[in-house]
Order: sequence, then structure tokens, then C-alpha cells
Amino acid sequence: MAMVCLSDFEAHAKKYLPKIAWDYFAAGADDCTTRDENILAYKRIRFRTRVLRDVSAVDIRTKILGTKISFPVGIAPTGFHQLAWPDGEKSTARAARAMGTCYIASTYSTCTLEEISAAAPGGLRWFQLYIHRNRAASQQLVQRAEALGFQGLVLTADLPYTGKRRDDVRNGFCLPSHMKVKNLEGAFEVCKMSPLDPSVTWNDIYWLQSLTRLPIIIKGILTREDAELAVRHGVQGIIVSNHGGRQLDEGPATIDALVEVVEAVRGRVEVYVDGGIRKGSDVLKALALGAKCVFIGRPALWGLAYKGEEGLQDVLRILQDEFRLSMALAGCASVSEIGQHLVQFSKL
Repeated sequence: MAMVCLSDFEAHAKKYLPKIAWDYFAAGADDCTTRDENILAYKRIRFRTRVLRDVSAVDIRTKILGTKISFPVGIAPTGFHQLAWPDGEKSTARAARAMGTCYIASTYSTCTLEEISAAAPGGLRWFQLYIHRNRAASQQLVQRAEALGFQGLVLTADLPYTGKRRDDVRNGFCLPSHMKVKNLEGAFEVCKMSPLDPSVTWNDIYWLQSLTRLPIIIKGILTREDAELAVRHGVQGIIVSNHGGRQLDEGPATIDALVEVVEAVRGRVEVYVDGGIRKGSDVLKALALGAKCVFIGRPALWGLAYKGEEGLQDVLRILQDEFRLSMALAGCASVSEIGQHLVQFSKL
């Protein structure tokens, strides 16, 4: 079967991945309301298409934190890529480099930072950090990432405790014995996740700033109040995220929260968004509402499950082609022409 859209990759992954792996990747918290709303919210946004504009050449390139990327779609941090493909995060890094975009490597990678870096030298990579009670382990990770040439530090802020993901509870989810959380090997037992530090506060941003010269991006912000605090604490970027609907259920869809966050920061830091992006037109909607770039989570894993590095490149290429076409059909010849004038919210 030809893989035409991202839902084709989803169907393949659901069919061929082991049930425990599929359930882990697909899981949302509680009733999965927020997970599903992330997707549905995009469908309530309509385009205000402009016509008779020269779109014979469409430039989809942009920059994030001053670094050029081929189009405004990056790969969000997700854990345990070896559950999807044997080479795990090494394949992810190679696909991102091949497509000229950013990959955010997770603390909970099944490959080491060194392996990820060596797999795709010269690629644009950021490192996602959870702060654990063992602060020395977290400090070491930050310093390893900087030494290896990672170009940004992404602090996930919405996980003081792990949300209740019912299928993982039913399955007794645990990594297979041959897989390890390589960057924290020996530091704790991953099945329990208890070492996450629920006492982390905004003051810990200053602690991170004392450890590294890397720009700090906060992931997990959904409100204007927290967006303003992020700016006040000197971060360089915000990822509007609800953790793919895996934390507190019945919160806002990220595309809905994006508007509030963009208004609050008033251009002082870059704002990105993840969650629910399934089409190139979704990317266009997110940029119209103020996102500088979007990041995909589950679709990247579906691509890995299909054909590893090649499958993930296919996913990114489909999004790239769809985004270019959506821009042209909306009357935009470059990313700089995208703005809020392009969209309206459906009254339905």
C-alpha cells in the first residue's frame, strides 16, 4: 500500500507493533479527552484563502533560535524509540539531519547521547531534560549534551508526577529486558519513574542557567501566566505542550492554548507547539496563530515503526510537501507571509 498521509503510518504501526509498545505510544491520560482534542481542535480552524498571488515559487525555510531549518517541523522528544525500531534514536537523528530539521532527544532515550550524536554528526539537535531528585545525574546530562554539540536545552515542566495512562497500568508497562534508558543506566528503575522531582520550581531555571550556556526552552506551558514567568526567568523559547494528552486530562488543546501564550510573550521569545499535528495544513494553521515551528511526536514513532530512518523521512517529506501545497493554495509564497489573517475559528 502506498503511504499517502500520516494516518497510513499510524495504521501500519498499530497493526505491526507489539501491543504493549503501541499502547505505550498511543496512551493518553484517563479518558484521553485531551489527547483526542489536540487533533479535533485543528478541525475547527478554517482558512481565509487569498487568490491571484504569485506562488510559482514557495519558500518553506525558516529559522529557530537563529539556526536554519528546511521547513518548520521538528521532532518532539519521545521516549524509548527502540520499541518502534531496533536502531532507535540513532535512526531518528539520521532522519532529522537528512531532512534538515531539528530533533529533540529525550532524557528517556534507548541510545546514549554519544550514540545519537555520532549517528548524525552536524545535525541540529536539542536535548530534553527531566530534573530528577538526583540532581547530580541531571547536571551531568546537561553538561554531556553541551559537550557533544547539542544546541538547545528543553526542560519539560509538566511532569512532576506521571499521568495515569490506563493501558500502561493494565499492561504493567516496562521496557523489555534488552532495552535500557541508556543516559541514566543504573540511576533508577525506569518502570517506577519515581525519581522525578516534584519540588522543581521556576527558581531551578537559574540553576540550569548556571550549568550551561545553551539556550533554555521550556516545554509544557499552556497559560499566559506561565508564559510571562518563562520570559521573566530569561528562557529563550517556549513549547506549548500538554505532553500529547498524557498528563492532566481535560486541559486545553495545544493549538487553542497557543493563541494565549503568543499574546502573552509579545515576541520576546520564540514560541513553538506540539500535539495533534497530522497534516501540512495543521502546520500552516499553527504558524498562522504565532508558532515559529511545530514538533511532531507520535507521527515520528509511526515513521520509525514503518521503515526506521527511511520511514521517518517519509513522514517528514509528506508533511513538507503538504505544507508547501497548503501555503501555495492559501496564497503564501514564503513563511514570512503567514499570519493570523489566514485563519478563522469555526462557529460550529
